[in-house]
Amino acid sequence: MITLKPFEPADMDRLIGWIDSPEFLLQWAGPIFTYPLDKAQLEQHCKQVDQSNPPSLLIFKAVDSRNDVVGHIELSHIDYLNLSASISRVLVAPNKRGQGLGEHMMIQMLRIAFDQLHLHRIDLRVFDFNAGAIACYEKVGFIKEGLIRDARKMGESYWSLYQYSLLEHEWRQKNNPRSSSVKQNHS
Repeated sequence: MITLKPFEPADMDRLIGWIDSPEFLLQWAGPIFTYPLDKAQLEQHCKQVDQSNPPSLLIFKAVDSRNDVVGHIELSHIDYLNLSASISRVLVAPNKRGQGLGEHMMIQMLRIAFDQLHLHRIDLRVFDFNAGAIACYEKVGFIKEGLIRDARKMGESYWSLYQYSLLEHEWRQKNNPRSSSVKQNHS
């Protein structure tokens, strides 16, 4: 069982230790940080959580049943007018990958987005070569909307991104198909 808890200053060193190259930093965070990642950059980033009320950014650590931190995930660009947000900066601890934790983290984040914040649309972007993340996102119900070609430059090459989204009714149908079929039968 994975629980999402607010990311705290005490979590910064652990997260910094998970980022081992400029390529991995770009893959995880996009262009918002520079390598090497440090506390000053994370402190500046975390200030965004408190800059608006209600917040437009929520930052979480993922904790397992033994209370070990096993990942990091954010809900960013929260738009309360259009009821939308983006899932971003998803990272499973290096020694915990391949165990399905990313899927559990995504499910918990989607519960926050749809059940607590009552959002309508969640989107995300993922590099087209990140097969593991793509499989995870599709498994929880995200639908590929398109390819953003040559979106980021790394060294002498360009990386392309897929844009994905998930709407609230799609989430509800996937996670409670019985109630969806009952509603359809009464329509």
